[in-house]
Amino acid sequence: MRIGLLADLHANREAVEACLEALRQAGCTRYAFLGDFVGYGGDPGWVVDTVRGHVAEGSVAVLGNHDEAACSPPEAPGNLHMNAEARAAIDWTRGRLDAGQVAFLRALPLQVTEADRLYVHANAWAPERWSYVASRLAASRSLDATPQRLTFCGHVHDPALYYSQPGDAAHFDPHAGVAIPLLPGRRWLAIAGACGQPRDGNPAASCAWLDTEGDRLTFLRVPYDHEGAAARVREAGLPEALALRLLAGA
Repeated sequence: MRIGLLADLHANREAVEACLEALRQAGCTRYAFLGDFVGYGGDPGWVVDTVRGHVAEGSVAVLGNHDEAACSPPEAPGNLHMNAEARAAIDWTRGRLDAGQVAFLRALPLQVTEADRLYVHANAWAPERWSYVASRLAASRSLDATPQRLTFCGHVHDPALYYSQPGDAAHFDPHAGVAIPLLPGRRWLAIAGACGQPRDGNPAASCAWLDTEGDRLTFLRVPYDHEGAAARVREAGLPEALALRLLAGA
């Protein structure tokens, strides 16, 4: 089976459509959506409905911090800790989600285990605290917190791959389109990168897919209409910085 991995979709319809098509062409028949379906972008309802539809067909989805914020009162601690642009986008998003969409987000689990895999938005040691896996030390901490051999997460917005070794986990930056053998003697943590808001200087959407039979992981970069997505952000009256970020991929 081939499982498509998408994280940080961030209400970006154009990017989600492009990634789903690329993953379909790669042979994916099932998906794991790794949180943050709303926030920043101009199409939160469409993205939530798309994820919900795939979950109804057997895919997996987990809660992200922006999803939690959109279902919480503006004065909730998670909202107050966001920067001004993120908070403005969440405030706007609340008025664009219907009751069914909010109920779907509220019911999402923080993490899902399946076979030898863990799916989580932020990390395995305290998923509800939204701490980042942005270093070898943090990757080691997350790997140590679960017995699963493979951990898939998002939250960081940059694609990355870590594997266990004596001391802190090893890290390398994956190359798009190159299948990586997940050697059975190691434990692995993969960050799929951001589908809806890349931040590594490349505006192309990021996603990945897992071949469970061949035990291989392939990262993808998918060009999409990021100018159209930026226009949707501007049409919504969201902060200009959010549109510029899509154009620059940073």
